Formats: sequence, C-alpha cells, structure tokens
Amino acid sequence: MKKIIVAVDGYSGCGKSSTAKALAKALDYTYLDTGAMYRAVTLFFAQNVVPLQNLYEIRKALAKIEISFRYNDANQHMDTYLNGENVEQEIRKMYVSEEVSQVSAISDVRRFLVAQQQNLGRNKGVVLDGRDIGTVVFPEAELKVFMTADVVVRAKRRQAELLEKQGTVDLQEIIDNFEKRDHIDTSRADSPLRQAEDAVVLDTSTLSFEEQVAKIVFWAKEKIGN
Repeated sequence: MKKIIVAVDGYSGCGKSSTAKALAKALDYTYLDTGAMYRAVTLFFAQNVVPLQNLYEIRKALAKIEISFRYNDANQHMDTYLNGENVEQEIRKMYVSEEVSQVSAISDVRRFLVAQQQNLGRNKGVVLDGRDIGTVVFPEAELKVFMTADVVVRAKRRQAELLEKQGTVDLQEIIDNFEKRDHIDTSRADSPLRQAEDAVVLDTSTLSFEEQVAKIVFWAKEKIGN
C-alpha cells in the first residue's frame, strides 16, 4: 500500500499533537512530535541558562543536544527524551510554554531540528505536526492540514489539560500565552506559521476530538487510495 506524509500545521492549542497521534494510530503510521522537539531544546536552554541573543552560545548548546522518542508501555505514548532523560512531563509545563516560541524563532534552532525531522520522515508513512511542516519541512507532503480554533476555546482546552497535571492555572494567563505565541509564530522572519496553498483548513472550535480525527483520517485515506 502507498505510504504518504501527513503534515499538520496550525496555531497553539488547536489539538494538533493529540489529533496527529490518533491519526498515526489509525493509519498505522509513525508519529513525530516536532513540537516536543522544540520544547526539549527550550528546556535545555532554560536549564543551562543559554542566552537567546548569543549565537555562539546557542550553537555550542545545540551541539550538546540529543533528542529521541521512546514508546512508554505504561501510558501507550511516545515519550520525549533529552540526552537520555525522559522529559515528557517537564516540557509541558508553563515555563517552557512561555519560552518555546522565542526559541523556535531562532534560525539555528530551526535548521538543527528541521534536518532531524526530514531524516526521520524520509521513508514516508509518518504524521508530523508543528508550525512549518507543510511549508518548510515537507512541502512535498501529500496531505497538508492547517488547524485553527477560537483562542478562548483553545485556552479552555489547555486549562483542562493542565489542571490534570499541575493544578490550577489561570485561564487569562493561558489566553495571553496563546496570543503571544500566535504573534511570535506568525511574525517571525524564519519559517513563520502560515497556511500552505494546498492545505486543507480544519477549524476545530465546534468539533469534538473524535470528529476532527475522523475528518483527517478520511482525507488521508483519499490520498492513500489515489
């Protein structure tokens, strides 16, 4: 059976990662969490106090970073490892979320991770989500989906996720974080977030998780069948 690359791009908090994971499972494809890769770099920079304006220090830090994914039997999830340490929970915390868009805007960081992503997906049969998958990482992807949703809807969804992991988080704080990240993601000079010309737009504001997954599975199977 023909294998394809599915590129899922869009704004923070639209459910890209969870949708992409479910899609990969439905298609029996490999899921590559590119957002987790940027979060892992952000975590390393935070832990090692890497100045984001110092290109020399950034390049030194990148040379020390190794990111991998390992399947966790306990939660049936691909966990993110940074230099051999499981950082899946740590990279989801708010202090990482506050900085990840700024780190992602650094050209050297993007080149470092894009090269890894292209290598991981070269044999197809993969689902990737991020900000520039369909425009930069895999512009040749057979299916490109651009996800969007109302910022308040996104914030309420993220608040529910965070409440399970780290206790009370103020809704307005999450809204402010999303708006800040949206601005940085869409206005950065290197690979800004934008909809690819041949992408299918999926607004998840009024869709259930099952509905949004079903739509993309349908589109993917159409492509695979061609």
